[in-house]
Amino acid sequence: MRFSTIAVHAGQRPDPHTGAVCVPVALTSTFAMDGIGQLRGEFEYARSNNPSRHALELSIAAIEFGKHALAFASGQAASTAILDLLKPGDEIVATPNIYGGTYRLFHKVYDKYNIKISIPTDTTPSAISNAITKKTVLVWGESPSNPLLDLFDITETAELIKNFRNEKGVTPLLVIDNTFPSPVFQNPLQLGADIVTHSCTKYIGGHSDVIAGAVVVNDSELYEQLKFYQNAAGAVPGPLNCYLLQRGIRTLPLRMKKHEENVYKVAEFLRKNSSVEKVFFPGFTDFPRHELVAKQMRGLSGMVSFVLRGNIENVKNFFAGLNLIILAESLGGPETLICHPATMTHAALPESERNKIGITDNLIRLSVGIEDADDIIDDLNNALNSVVV
Repeated sequence: MRFSTIAVHAGQRPDPHTGAVCVPVALTSTFAMDGIGQLRGEFEYARSNNPSRHALELSIAAIEFGKHALAFASGQAASTAILDLLKPGDEIVATPNIYGGTYRLFHKVYDKYNIKISIPTDTTPSAISNAITKKTVLVWGESPSNPLLDLFDITETAELIKNFRNEKGVTPLLVIDNTFPSPVFQNPLQLGADIVTHSCTKYIGGHSDVIAGAVVVNDSELYEQLKFYQNAAGAVPGPLNCYLLQRGIRTLPLRMKKHEENVYKVAEFLRKNSSVEKVFFPGFTDFPRHELVAKQMRGLSGMVSFVLRGNIENVKNFFAGLNLIILAESLGGPETLICHPATMTHAALPESERNKIGITDNLIRLSVGIEDADDIIDDLNNALNSVVV
């Protein structure tokens, strides 16, 4: 089946007992047994599994063209499940300018377990592979990255990684955070990645009303390791959250096309505005490694970042001048959201580290929604007119 059909139907067949077209919300914490060790069905306790979560995991695996998916209570809980694969002394190679929450998890939580993080100077496959050592267990990347939308060649990187064996005699696993492009526009498992992770809070949910995460893999042994952690640690989404995510998946292809249509118009407007110093948008033909959009993606989401001219006061005045666009954390909802990465999404990074990778006080990240593009542009234009350059 083609993607839009998969999004509507995978994991969402009518309920065999009632005929309900939408998967029922299984609001129960436990399931009756017919005797000692005799399950009535495949469910025993809702932390271990739940019909609503099971259906969602089938849906997510299908839209990522993977064999197995696991749902978690948040994107960070999903990332933590992957990091549980590590042991003290292991190392991670992470691409530059990853999400600030991931950076915080690496440096503020896993440092105490003697797990080293190496970040190469750029996202070329050679730079990434040069950072791999005998202790590297995971290579962690975002493409496009948050918030500067850097691209790196997932397939070439995966091929280079195959040439390495760590001191355990195994090849490091390539982990791709696919939150920004969503499964509509990129499927890293098909490009050579071993693990795909999502903050489902964003485009997959798509309505700014649910927190959740997911991990998708093809390898069954790896799945069993992650499944054990999911059950043991228990950071799972509730059944209502699973229902909301499945509802979002059914319209995901339609929404992503509208996000993409709008972001091209907004990015062009920003590039032509005299108050904007620089625009980060992979859709521009002069964007670094723009050719990767055609090579490994089917389109772009609603993300664009830009640098405002002037000082921090200009940034504050710009935010104050917005009316339609909402200053808030997160992205991927129907409404256009704007954020200040230096003080919001990437506040966990030391200022020196932020400046080194380009997350300056004048950098602004925009999640373009599905409103009329002209209304979004009008609001940006009015706010930019209040900026003194």
